[in-house]
Amino acid sequence: MVTQAIILAAGFGQRLRARSTSKPLTHVCGVSLLEISLRQLVAVGVTRVVIVTGHEAQRIELEARALVPRIDAAIETVQLEDWSRPNGWSVIAGARKLDVPFLLVMADHLFGDGLLARLAAQPLDDCDVVLATDALDNPLIDPDDATWVACDDQRRIERIGKTIAPYDAVDCGAFLATNTLAEAIASAIAAGRPGSLSDGMQTLADARRAVTNDVGGVWWLDVDDPRALDLAEAQAAQHIGFLSARTALAPMPNTQGERRVA
Repeated sequence: MVTQAIILAAGFGQRLRARSTSKPLTHVCGVSLLEISLRQLVAVGVTRVVIVTGHEAQRIELEARALVPRIDAAIETVQLEDWSRPNGWSVIAGARKLDVPFLLVMADHLFGDGLLARLAAQPLDDCDVVLATDALDNPLIDPDDATWVACDDQRRIERIGKTIAPYDAVDCGAFLATNTLAEAIASAIAAGRPGSLSDGMQTLADARRAVTNDVGGVWWLDVDDPRALDLAEAQAAQHIGFLSARTALAPMPNTQGERRVA
């Protein structure tokens, strides 16, 4: 059973700036994306979460502390000194706190019920990382920002990145990994790569140690721009149980995109 997780919450969120100055603090159905991520991880058995912060770190860390009484998990934060670096640096910082397989998610991704449970249940017997992927016909995919995946006939990753071609799947932003993923990112950096998560994934793919888990049509969404935020407001409660229950009990319209934390 996977009991530990990392949430990446360090980025600037340029594409959502018109609606929110901090993506992790942006509200969907009256709940911050950070809280949604925490609750979804706890729901699949996670008891310890490391949140990697950078941009708006103090506000995000304040929100994390405020959530401690409501979230049944130990919550830690790690702040990056240079959050302008690619997201693989965040993975390295978070993985230093963990020594067992962990779930890895982005703070701006939402996952329908069942997706993370399915990912967490996949064995790591013959790989070091499992990536949740989806079919290319999902209408919620943003082709201008998607990370594409090319696999062999055994669903092992051959290539991954935003500019690869051809490809046959899309990265959903959820991973089951060992610390070997962080080591692979560090190795890619040492070889002259910028240090993105995809750089580390490609390193493991080259070693045939990266596989996929097809989400099989389960809803998910990358809340990366105003259009995606509007889609999240309209659809998330239909696919995420605790949001559905909350909305039914006390609808909370989101008019400003985020809650200000004092």
